[in-house]
Amino acid sequence: MTDNMQHFKLGADADDNLRRAFGRFGTGVTLITVQTAGGPLGMTANSFSSVSLDPALVLWSAGKKSKRHDAFATATHFAIHVLGADQQAVADRFASDGFAFDAFDWATGPNGAPTLAGCLATFHCDTYAVHGAGDHSIIVGQVTDAAVNTDADAPALMFEQSRYGNFTPAKG
Repeated sequence: MTDNMQHFKLGADADDNLRRAFGRFGTGVTLITVQTAGGPLGMTANSFSSVSLDPALVLWSAGKKSKRHDAFATATHFAIHVLGADQQAVADRFASDGFAFDAFDWATGPNGAPTLAGCLATFHCDTYAVHGAGDHSIIVGQVTDAAVNTDADAPALMFEQSRYGNFTPAKG
């Protein structure tokens, strides 16, 4: 049996290897939005996860070095949008420009956060907790309003190994 694993020790020289290892875990892609004094702000994130049904809690992580970190870590309300496979342009645009709303159809959501049209699911949240965790902050939101796309076959935008794609179910 061949072991195709590359082993490495953690330390200052391991960042690229660790990033590559983390990248092997495929995730969905989300857009997180918040209303700020300077206008609507968005951030692409693939760190989203559900936490609890009762109470309804979700989480995502924001890098502390991001220029947008503080706006999200101090917000009282935000929205999380699960992006569809046809929304890679949204993910790319907000990854580089947090103020890219003029390029997309959006409205103010029930909690005041900008709400993008055409997503697979949207969660409007009150900030429940913010926890420092290394070079990121874990932002926990209590879902106060949610919406889901009625097209159950619409594929989600996925991200793995620094590439976009979508999920193909196994033949069963």
